Order: sequence, then C-alpha cells, then structure tokens
Amino acid sequence: MDFNMKKLASDAGIFFTRAVQFTEEKFGQAEKTELDAHFENLLARADSTKNWTEKILRQTEVLLQPNPSARVEEFLYEKLDRKVPSRVTNGELLAQYMAEAASELGPTTPYGKTLIKVAEAEKRLGAAERDFIHTASINFLTPLRNFLEGDWKTISKERRLLQNRRLDLDACKARLKKAKAAEAKATTVPDFQETRPRNYILSASASATLDDTSCPPSWAEWKERYPEGWRLPCFFLLPLNPSVTRARGCLSLPEDRKLWNDEVDKAEQELRVAQTEFDRQAEVTRLLLEGISSTHVNHLRCLHEFVESQTTYYAQCYRHMLDLQKQLGRFPGTFVGTTEPASPPLSSTSPTTTAATMPVGPSGAGLAPPGEAALRLEEVAPPASGTRKARVLYDYEAADSSELALLADELITVYSLPGMDPDWLIGERGNKKGKVPVTYLELLS
Repeated sequence: MDFNMKKLASDAGIFFTRAVQFTEEKFGQAEKTELDAHFENLLARADSTKNWTEKILRQTEVLLQPNPSARVEEFLYEKLDRKVPSRVTNGELLAQYMAEAASELGPTTPYGKTLIKVAEAEKRLGAAERDFIHTASINFLTPLRNFLEGDWKTISKERRLLQNRRLDLDACKARLKKAKAAEAKATTVPDFQETRPRNYILSASASATLDDTSCPPSWAEWKERYPEGWRLPCFFLLPLNPSVTRARGCLSLPEDRKLWNDEVDKAEQELRVAQTEFDRQAEVTRLLLEGISSTHVNHLRCLHEFVESQTTYYAQCYRHMLDLQKQLGRFPGTFVGTTEPASPPLSSTSPTTTAATMPVGPSGAGLAPPGEAALRLEEVAPPASGTRKARVLYDYEAADSSELALLADELITVYSLPGMDPDWLIGERGNKKGKVPVTYLELLS
C-alpha cells in the first residue's frame, strides 16, 4: 500500500509538471521540440485513416443490420466472447407468414398457389441475404475492427510514449539552459566581501573564524565546530543548489563555479539520455505509422471481397425473382407485369447500344396464342428494313414453342412486327425463329 501511494504521488507530480509544460507551450513560454514534416504527414494520414475507418465500419454495420437493437445485442455478445444466436432474416420471416396464409386461405386457390410460390422465393432471398451478411462480416468488417482494436491501439500507445519522451527532452533542455545561465552569472560575481551590521552578535570563536581562510563549508560543520552557540545574519544564506544550503560567507568563488559546472555536466548528461530515448521512440513510432500503407493495401483487398460478395448476393436475388416471375407468368388467371413498356421502344433507342441492367420479364401477351403463333412465325419473313443485331445479356429459357431460347453473349438478329407487344421482339438465330424479351438484349447499332 505504501508503494502504491508513493507511485500515485509520483504520477501526480509528473502529471502536474507536464500540465505546466503544455500550458507554457500553448502560451509560447517554453521551448517545444518540433517533429519533421514527413513525420507530421504520417501522423495526419494515420488520424485520417482511423476516422474514416470508423465511419465506414459503422455505416456498413447499419447496411447489414438496420435494426439498432439487434446491432447492440450483437455488440454485447461480441464483447462477452459468446456466439451470436442465429436470427431469422426479414425475407425468411415474410416467407413464413406467406406460407401460413396460403395454408389457411387455401393452397389450391390461385391466390394460395401464388402465396406459396412467392414464399419459396422469399425464403431463398432470405437465405441469400444471410450468406451475404456472414461473408461481408468475415471478409470486410472483421479486418476493419482488427485494425481499430489492434494496430491503432498500438500506434496510439507508442504516440503517447513519444509525447512523454518529448516532454522529458524539453524539460532537460530547459534545465540545461537555466544551469548554463547560472554558471555564467556565477562567473561574473566578484569575490565576497564581508559586511557586518552594528547589531551583529557572534561568539568569540565564531567571530574569529570568519577571518579564517579554512571556513567550514556547511552548517553541519559549523555546529560541530562551535557547539557553544553561534548566530549568523539571514542575508549570509544563499541557496546555490536545491539540495545544499550553504553559508555564502563560507564559500569561495572557485568552489561556487565548480558547483555550477557540476550542475551543467549533470544537465548535459540527462539531456543526452533524454535525446537518445526520444530518438528511439520516434523511430518506433515512425515504423508503425509507415505501416498504415500496408493497412490500406489490406483494406483494399477486403473492399474487393466485399464488392464480390455483394455482387453475388444481388445476382442470386435477380435469379430467384426471375424464376418467380416465370412461374407466375405460367399460372392461368394471374396478373404479371404492366401494360407499360418495361424498356424504351425500339425506335427511341440509342444509335449505339441499349443495355438493360436488371431485366424484367415481359408480359404474357405476344403475337397470338402459342399454338397459332408457332404456325405463323414460320411463315413470317423479316422486313426489308428494320432488322438489327443484338447481343444476349443473360441466359433465357423458352417458356413455350413460340419463344426462342437464348444463351448469354451470343449474337442474334431481331426485328419487330406491327401490333407486337413492345416488350418482345422476333429473334432469329440460323434457321430458328421465336419471340425474345427485349430486356435480355443489348441492341447494337
């Protein structure tokens, strides 16, 4: 307990001393060791990296888990080093409600069948979302957290040590400066000339010794030599050293100079030690700050992985919804899509290319019923003008004999016929012909 109290008192003294140093530096009353420009740039880049990493981490967490209470729960489980329990996604919960509704309202009715199909698609979407959250957490969020909780804490610790070494160095510089000033002042002080006031009282032995050249240099020797009693005026006391109080009348000028020479030597030695420790700590901190470049490279790789996982997730969502739309389009009596064109008409397309990013399946209306269309399509001849080349963007499976199956990246010839649904075109590939959805094509000039 005594040791802790001493340490507490020592730490409090150091804290107070450094607080005084900071205050004097702010007011320009104390010397401050400045770091070089390259080091300052490293510090600024490290601070900027830390700040933006925190913002990106927080916003990514919001993207993956919009529910704030769920984020707090996951944070507590992480801090307690416990496994986060599995949580049902919103898509899976919606699929559960739709399946229960279909079971209660009648699974054989058109509405019930549609609910079941949509529930299956939503369940697949929920599973894809779960996989995306898991992958993004491992490949993107975890490296960001590791940087903030590991590397950045180490950098902050070394920066605090560097700050303390700088303050110690500045204190040693100030101490040496004061010692040299006192030494210069002592060099110019004339030899001591004794003056006695009229009411000055000394014992006989002490009075006789004042004229003696072998004057004891300290009060302890005075007491030991003259135990019968003595008195000296207060103006004879001059503190030359914080740890030694001498009688100015008993100290010769050469000894005074030697005392300050020793003080200067001691201050210079302390300054050399402080400078060495500061340089060593500055080098350690510099190496850690330069490691921020490696952190950027690591975060760049994690960012690529995050984009890949996000692309995979949205591609899965697109495929699931496309399959659902095809299934709903085959149900008799169901309403799919709108009568509005899903993409701009052929006449209004760009002269270069027209790309469909997220194709939406066309409506079920085509030229005619499938049987009649298959017969008439074989007899239809392409118009003399108006045919164009098109590149297939995605694989498409023909729903019936009136449609043409497509493979991604293949080139086909397309044209439109009067009265056709604007969501469809006639496509030809070799001797095969059939309807193709516009949203699966990139029309070329």
